[in-house]
Amino acid sequence: MQGFYSKLDSSSSPLLGVGLGAEGAPVPLSLAVETKKAQALLQTFSSASLLASAGLGMFCVVADLSLQLSVVQNHLWLRAALDNATHGLVGLWSWAVVIGLRKKSDLYEVLLAGLLASIIDLDHFYMAGSLSLKAAVSLPQRPPLHCSSLIPVLCLSLRFLMWMGRLKDAWCSLPWMLFISMATHHIRDAVRRGLWVCPFGNTAPLPYWLYVSTTATLPHLCSVLMYLTGTRDVISTKHGVAIDV
Repeated sequence: MQGFYSKLDSSSSPLLGVGLGAEGAPVPLSLAVETKKAQALLQTFSSASLLASAGLGMFCVVADLSLQLSVVQNHLWLRAALDNATHGLVGLWSWAVVIGLRKKSDLYEVLLAGLLASIIDLDHFYMAGSLSLKAAVSLPQRPPLHCSSLIPVLCLSLRFLMWMGRLKDAWCSLPWMLFISMATHHIRDAVRRGLWVCPFGNTAPLPYWLYVSTTATLPHLCSVLMYLTGTRDVISTKHGVAIDV
């Protein structure tokens, strides 16, 4: 994955309103900024990020094959633990593809994304009204956090609360992290039961190839949406760097 580069370097001057091109020719500052934005967007599909996404898809396949082993299937707690760990690792890996791993705080972010992807399953115990794993996995209906209609509602609500609390600059990527964590969890579950889209009901179960391909491409979609909504610009402005994946 590519590293950081300075957003304002020696080739441009906000005071002069111009920058220097590759051969020293003056370039309007607005054009230079737009060029850097385009380069950052293209880095979303860099060879490193595409390789990481391919690795994510392969991990999904290997993890699901491991869950089919008889030693796992015969032990409820082991199966549940490994299944939940896979949810967490998929969420963690997906967010790592979105932001890259360049500094210590990035590691904390991807760990948080993995945690969010895992704790969604706690609503099974809430719905069962018991700490019994057997009761939690044999519910007559799906628990509330597994409703896919909640994803945009929760993400937009979080964004609004951050705006109200004036945290939009410091934590502007948090709604996108929540989106990745919940979406990867729901898409993986949809292989067995489809997506639960309130109030319309459940979709048909997703074909396995669609689950793997969607999971592998979702980080890139998220990255592009962050660019289009200006989230990457906010992060770059705050930290003085341009972010690319």
